[in-house]
Formats: sequence, C-alpha cells, structure tokens
Amino acid sequence: MNNARSFQPKGNHAVIIGAGLGGLAAAMRLGAKGWRVSVLDRLDTAGGRGSAITKDGHRFDLGPTIVTVPQVFKDLWAACGRDFDQDVDLRPLDPFYEIRWPDGSTFAARSGTEDMRAEVRRLSPRDESGYLKFLKAAERRYVVGFEGMVAKPMHKLMDTIRVLPEFARLRADRSILGMARAFVKDERLRMALSFHPLFIGGDPRNVTSMYALVSHLEKDFGVHYAVGGVAAMARAMQNVIEGQGGQVHFGATVDEITFDGNRATGVTLDDGDHIAADLVVSNADPGHTYDHLMRNRLKKRWTPGKLGYTKWSMGLFVWYFGTKGTRAKWSDVGHHTILSGPRYEGLLKDIFTRGVLAEDMSLYVHRPTVSDPTAAPLGDDTFYALSPVPHLGHKDSVDWDDMRETYREKVAKTLDQRLIPGFEDHVTTSEIFTPDTFRDRYLSPLGCGFSIEPRILQSAWFRPHNVSEEATGLYLVGAGTHPGAGLPGVVSSAEVLAKLVPDAPGQMDMKVAAE
Repeated sequence: MNNARSFQPKGNHAVIIGAGLGGLAAAMRLGAKGWRVSVLDRLDTAGGRGSAITKDGHRFDLGPTIVTVPQVFKDLWAACGRDFDQDVDLRPLDPFYEIRWPDGSTFAARSGTEDMRAEVRRLSPRDESGYLKFLKAAERRYVVGFEGMVAKPMHKLMDTIRVLPEFARLRADRSILGMARAFVKDERLRMALSFHPLFIGGDPRNVTSMYALVSHLEKDFGVHYAVGGVAAMARAMQNVIEGQGGQVHFGATVDEITFDGNRATGVTLDDGDHIAADLVVSNADPGHTYDHLMRNRLKKRWTPGKLGYTKWSMGLFVWYFGTKGTRAKWSDVGHHTILSGPRYEGLLKDIFTRGVLAEDMSLYVHRPTVSDPTAAPLGDDTFYALSPVPHLGHKDSVDWDDMRETYREKVAKTLDQRLIPGFEDHVTTSEIFTPDTFRDRYLSPLGCGFSIEPRILQSAWFRPHNVSEEATGLYLVGAGTHPGAGLPGVVSSAEVLAKLVPDAPGQMDMKVAAE
C-alpha cells in the first residue's frame, strides 16, 4: 500500500479522487494514454461501493453483484493491452434471478428467448405476444440509447438535441412502467419488465422507457457473477493500474480540489497535505464534488441551489449475514432472488415521493455461495438482503439510530416467512448498512444508494458532464455522471473520459516514433 502523503508528481500527472469502479477504470484509461496516475481513496480497499468486507470467514459483497455487458470490461482491458479473461473469472448465470410474489407465483429470468417465453406463458399466457413486442421495443432502445449514447460524450447540448427526434419516436417521455403497461396486462409481469431501474436508483414510475434496453442487455449479453465478487474485479483493476506504473493510495481523504485561476491544479487532503496534478478526475459523487470539494468556488451551473432541486436516488437498507451449516438447505433458493412485496406502485410512492418507511417491503436477496463457494466457510452460507428505502433528504427522514434494529427484524420476518424459514437459528455474523452508512462511508449526498436519479431531464446533457463546466482540467466519472449508474455505466464513463482527455504530452511523439 502506497502512502499518498509521500508522493509528489514529476509531470504528466493525473489525480483520481476515489477508487470506485469509475475511478479505477479512469485510471486504467489514462495510464494507457501515458498519464502518470495517482488514485486516492479514503477506504482501505479498492472498489468503492463495489468493495467487500470479510467477517468470520464470510465475504460480503457490499454493492453490485450482477455483471451485465462484460464487453465493456473486455474493451477496457484491451485498451490497456491486457486480457480481461486472464484476470477475472466471470461466470454466466442461468437463471439470472427469480422473482417471487406474495401469492406464491414466481418468474425466473433466463438466458434463452424460448425459456423466457415459457416463463411468460406460465405466468400470464395472454401476454406472450405483448412480451415479444416489448422485447423488440427494448432492442430499438438499446440501439439508440446504449450503442448510440452510452460511450459518447454528451457535454454539448447539440449532442442531446440530435437524438431528440429519435427519443420522441421511441416515446422516451413515457416511463418504463408506462411502457410495460402498454405491452402486457398482468400486474406481476409489468413489475418484472419495469423494476430494473431500481438497480441504478430510479423510480420506474418516472424513469424514461429508454431503460427498457436492460431487458435486451440481459437477453443478448446475459448476467454474470465474478468469482470473488465485484471486489475481485476491483483488485484486478488495481493490478492493471500498478502494472502501468500508476499508484493507488488508501486512507487518503481528499478535502478540496485546488485551482490556479480557473484551472484545477491538484487536491488537498484532510490532513492539509497538497498533491499537485496536471489534471484532476473526480470519482466522488458529483454532489460531493461540487458542494464540498469545490465549496470555496462560485459555480455557474452546479450551485447549491441547483443541487438542492436535483432528484436523487433512493436509499438502501442492507443486511449482510452469514449462516452456519446451511449450504445444503433451502435448495430452491438461487443466487439472486427478488421478493416483491404486496404493493408495487404504492411502495414506490412511499420510497420516492412521500419519503416514508412503509410497513411492507420488497427485498433483493443475494446468496453468492450458490455460484461461488469462496464467499463462506465450507458448508456455510453468505447472504445479503437489500430493501429500497427513502433517502435522508425527505421532510421527515428516518432516524436510523432508532429504526435500525426494528427494521432488521421486519426484514428477518419477511425472509423467514417467504424464503429461508428458520434461518435466524443459523446466523453467526452480520453487518447492517443504512442510508447513514452510505452518507458516512461513501460521502453520498442524502445517503443515496446511486447518486442522481436517472430521469430523462437528468440524463445525457442534463447530467453532470464528464468534462466539468466549472473549471479547466477537471473531469468527472462514476454513477452520478454521464452515462449513469450500474457497472456498464460507470465503466463507460471512463471510456467517455478517454475521448475527452488527450494523450499525455510526449506520448503522441512516442507513438509516431514507434510507427
């Protein structure tokens, strides 16, 4: 582990604030372009929200567990002259996940179209033709929204204006839930086709129907799990960075970005030490970047008032727990399970609009030991149960000091009744994250799980740009920037960065000489 406080640059130096997946990908891209990179992170390990903790032999993947579009990672590695498959053991899952409803009905998302058609027929035979039409509509949105925009800079208004006619034709103004309603009649299937934005912090009632493209991504690229979790991917990224000559420093909290006039010149740490840089890339949340790291500068666009009116993603309550001797129990429980509550739209309203902690809940349950025995001691299990909850910015925000154990008991009751009966008798270790944890651990505004909500008027040009409007030499990557949250999004934000930042001075001359 390097000591950031002892390092001083010698030219062509880029400082990356944050070792989340976006920051690590940015460091890899810049290293490939000849920049001398220093990554600074306040945690003790790489990965940010994709890191892991180990307790009593149980590895808890703290954040994302699903890897879609592995090609974005393969392209990232290839840009660095490396082979992703040599560094990361990625396993395809089938089924991807199972949804369970209170009435006992289920829906398994599978890799094959025929398998999916069979699931739809089993759940709601009358909706099979509508489902197939939904898939075709999702593919069109993939072509426009993913292939056409995700890895392209969108910091010029004209870039967004050019796609507006196509957005209008695809009814991007309609929500993903509204789109699902237009194609299928069964309420359970509507939920199954529209819930995906919750994985990136969006309310399906408001997030644009362009996010139906996720259904196409799942069908064409599959859903994968990395052995060792996303944290293993983060460590592999760190290894690439260090192999390029870059440095990754932990236990280093950036307190402020420094400037000379309008140009970023480096960062100051919380202990007062300054690290000079020729360019600065922030993988911190854009809200934290503009409101705290640039607190002593006037902003043209991302002012405190602007941030105050921004719609933010929901918060998360996550209970991580290990169980003893249960690897062979609950054989019907797979790697990923979604326990849908008795309400869908009503619960979304409570979480995103009313900002109240509802009596009922929906849970996403992760059981990695199904695919990866290294997540727990031999014969044991590792779980996490995630419940979307209001963020801390609502009028009567939840006091998690008071509600933490009460809500855990409600989660436990739901798990016991609907998924893993009697599990509490086997629990040996646990950890709980609330929105307070996200605020304090990740410096996430309002304790949000996924930064700025991906509404249509908070996407593309309307989202914080990858090249800052507020200063020269300052760039942003990660979930709160273009193209958005989710592993493909944060890794693609670094690809956008690479298109905006030139090769390091002298690097182009070296390339010409080599040719």
